[in-house]
Amino acid sequence: MKLAVFFPGIGYRFDKPLLYYSKKLAAECGFDTILEVDYQIKKTKNIRGNEEKMQQAYQEACQNGKQFLESISWEDYEDVVFVSKSIGTAVAAHYANHYQRKIRQIYYTPLAQTFLANPTPGIAFSGTADPWVPDVESLIRQCQKSKIETHRIEGANHSLEVADTMENLKILQEVMEKSREYLQRK
Repeated sequence: MKLAVFFPGIGYRFDKPLLYYSKKLAAECGFDTILEVDYQIKKTKNIRGNEEKMQQAYQEACQNGKQFLESISWEDYEDVVFVSKSIGTAVAAHYANHYQRKIRQIYYTPLAQTFLANPTPGIAFSGTADPWVPDVESLIRQCQKSKIETHRIEGANHSLEVADTMENLKILQEVMEKSREYLQRK
């Protein structure tokens, strides 16, 4: 059996394009169990750039996510992938280490907090105009150290979007194609 677990961002929920379509891809790629870790974070204002508030949001997400993950019979699954967005990338990294299993990772727009959680290898996507990541080159170096295959989207923001809607559809297609390739790997 195959399990795909999805970790949202603070304002980027499961109905947003990256998570919505990657859930569909996971099902198409044979993941028979798909779980949404639906934690809520209470204080979401003025988090960007504030390390203390980011740490609090991360800790709250980890604590709230625990209930979703504790009931999983991990040994029932031969293939587990965590798909995460923004702060969810740090939460996914935390739980991959907590359960000490071989868990593949798809990181959509990882944050500096992700690397404090000691991320496991996987694939990451980041925009060069992401206000949550002021130093994209540093993020890429951190990904390389953690053996995370990195894809940089020129001019894209934290949602991996630009000002042009048609270009956004091309970006989304490219990201989903690479995500599908990763999901199909053994």
